[in-house]
Amino acid sequence: MPHPAIQILIWISLSISAQVLAVPGLLVMTFALFFAAAKLNSRQLYSLIRRTRWILFSLLLIYAYTTPGVALVAELGRYSPTLEGLSDGLMQLGRLLSMLSGLAILLSLLTESQFIAGIYALAYPLNWFGGSRERVAVRLALTLQYAEPTMRDTAADWRQAIKDALRLPMETGGHVLLDRNTLKAIDGICLLLCAALLYGVWR
Repeated sequence: MPHPAIQILIWISLSISAQVLAVPGLLVMTFALFFAAAKLNSRQLYSLIRRTRWILFSLLLIYAYTTPGVALVAELGRYSPTLEGLSDGLMQLGRLLSMLSGLAILLSLLTESQFIAGIYALAYPLNWFGGSRERVAVRLALTLQYAEPTMRDTAADWRQAIKDALRLPMETGGHVLLDRNTLKAIDGICLLLCAALLYGVWR
C-alpha cells in the first residue's frame, strides 16, 4: 500500500479533477468511486452521505431556483426550478458525491494513526515558515478523538452538547503515536500518476 500521505494526495488529486471534468468523465469517476466505497465499507459511505444529506439537498435547491433558464414547470412561471439549474445542481452533487466516496475509501484504508501520520508528513512545509507540524498532528488527533462521540451526543441532546462545547477544555495527559513509514517506489509512481492526472484535466 502507498504511504498514508500519498493516499491523501491521491484523494486530493481526484477531488480537484472532479471540479473540471465534463459530464461523461465525472459520471465515470463518481460511479467508480461510489461502487468502490460501497464495496469496501458501505457503512462508512452511508455515514458520510447521511451527515451531509441536507447540504446536498440544499445545494440542489439553490442551483435549481437561482440559475436562470427554462422553467421546468411552465405553469409555475418564476416559481419553477429551471432545467439549467437542475443540470448545474446535479453536476455539483456528482462532484461532492465523488469526493465523499473517495473520502470513505480513504478512511476505510487508513487507521486513525496512519491518517494523522499522513497529515504530519504533508505538513512538512510548515517547518519552512516557522510553523509546527507536531502541533497540527496533535490537534488533529484530539479532534478525531472527540469528534465522533460529540456528534453522537449532539444528535441525542443538542442543548447539552452546545453547553459542553462552550466549556473550557480540561488539561489531559497523553501522547500521539505516528506510523512513520518510509516512501517506496510505489509512492513515486503514485505521485507521477497524480501529477499526470492533474495536468491532463487542467491543461
